[in-house]
Amino acid sequence: MQKITPHLVFDHQAEEAVNAYVSIFKNSKISNITRYADGQGGSAGTVRTIRFQLDGQELIAVNGGPSFTFGDGISLYVSCDTQEEIDHYWEKLSEGGVKEVCGWLRDKYGVYWQIAPTIAWEMVNDPDPDKAQRVADAIDRMTKIDIETLIQAYHGAQ
Repeated sequence: MQKITPHLVFDHQAEEAVNAYVSIFKNSKISNITRYADGQGGSAGTVRTIRFQLDGQELIAVNGGPSFTFGDGISLYVSCDTQEEIDHYWEKLSEGGVKEVCGWLRDKYGVYWQIAPTIAWEMVNDPDPDKAQRVADAIDRMTKIDIETLIQAYHGAQ
């Protein structure tokens, strides 16, 4: 087990959400499912916890009841090497959810995601403050991030 493992607490949709996530990300799998037995607090047979991996990153999902909700104070950041990757994750994860600004989305289960190109981090941290600011400004104007637009902004073509 990795030292720090994100733990997602859903109302009652942990199994549905994990199955969706595992189908979206390559190299993903469900490692373990624990189900409630009679008298354990949940309906017998329903998911209690699921340990799973998304592209090698271990996570845990739990059905915790309606008092648990997700907020935008924490998100899952997906670093993408190509525009095709961005497009894939953006479309699949936003289906039934809400597309937000700056590469953020909230999926239909309420989990917040950031879908961003790997080069964006390098660009916004460039030692040239003008380049970094142009890229940051370009990101602020986008919903889904477009790599070509970031490259143009970086080079001052916008």
